[in-house]
Amino acid sequence: IGDAALVVDAVFGAGLARPVDGAPGEVLRAVAEAGLDSVAVDVPSGVDGDTGLVRGVAAPARLTVTFFRKKPGHLLYPGRDLCGAVAVRDIGIGDPVLAAIGPRRCENGPALWQHRFPWPQPADHKYSRGHGLVLGGAVMTGAARLGALAARRIGAGLITIAAPDAAWPVYAAGPPGTIVGRLDDWPDLVADPRRNAVLAGPGAGVSGDTRRQVLQARQAGKAMVIDADALTSFAGDPQGLVPMLDDRCVLTPHDGEFARLLDPVIGHGQGNRADRAAAAAAASGAVVLLKGADTVIAAPDGRLAINVNAPPFLATAGSGDVLAGMILGLICQGMPAFEAACAGVWLHGAVADAFGPGLIAEDLIDGLPSALRRLRRG
Repeated sequence: IGDAALVVDAVFGAGLARPVDGAPGEVLRAVAEAGLDSVAVDVPSGVDGDTGLVRGVAAPARLTVTFFRKKPGHLLYPGRDLCGAVAVRDIGIGDPVLAAIGPRRCENGPALWQHRFPWPQPADHKYSRGHGLVLGGAVMTGAARLGALAARRIGAGLITIAAPDAAWPVYAAGPPGTIVGRLDDWPDLVADPRRNAVLAGPGAGVSGDTRRQVLQARQAGKAMVIDADALTSFAGDPQGLVPMLDDRCVLTPHDGEFARLLDPVIGHGQGNRADRAAAAAAASGAVVLLKGADTVIAAPDGRLAINVNAPPFLATAGSGDVLAGMILGLICQGMPAFEAACAGVWLHGAVADAFGPGLIAEDLIDGLPSALRRLRRG
């Protein structure tokens, strides 16, 4: 292969179930080391089509041509990185085959959730579009404010931040459309039936108080987005939280938070991200949004979406707070939790991709209206 201009990699397909070794492994390793252009058939040989994990060795492709539908391994890292551009081509498999298979795992996109998107109707008013409650922290005040503003921008009718007395002036001096209440009144705030969804975690602080406030919101029957410090406040004691969850709750861990809270729930820390998120959703009864370059959203009923439109520019402080607020805003308006999580993640990525380099968290909120207009136009 030393003088080859192009390699066609068609040794193993998406169903590979053992490590690549022997002569095929030696050839693939040589292709990778030489940096040769490669076109892969189905998947780069050595990539597990179900998980994206590498079985032994795989050579990166510039182009992968697959058939009928993409496989999870085209979307999940490291397989996604090894596939290069992915083209899906017809080889005569009819669409009824898809119905017979009944897949529960999909690439995230508007086709999954746009029919449930809560566009305002002519008779709507601010109260019919939901009233969200955000738990405010005493030190990292920007996090809750980003979440609250994102929830308002995506359409929630009203948002209240519950602010500690020491930081109350900071919150009160923020955007005038956000209501600021007192954190000391938290039990009364969550008891109010007009406040139909709660975001807890961004900047809240890791503490027993945060634990108590999350549990009070759940005891009041609120739909919830549980993020950041609220997740970490239950690390080491997942059973303090899990029995209180249901499918109106969205947990939004990154890998570290998942390991501390949810690996003990599923009994292991091994396996690919999709399987781990699915197991955590089934075990907890909540929607689990495992954040990362290949964010996975898993519902307790077995549905799972893999997101692929998030650019690396999202690696900036506060972007996760904005995402949590976007999901809160959609749930406030009556969108089911799984669909709200999928829509929030996709719109988050779409705004960031449109903005490009130089993105900061505030830009995500400012860019939402144009993304929503594009979404509504189809």
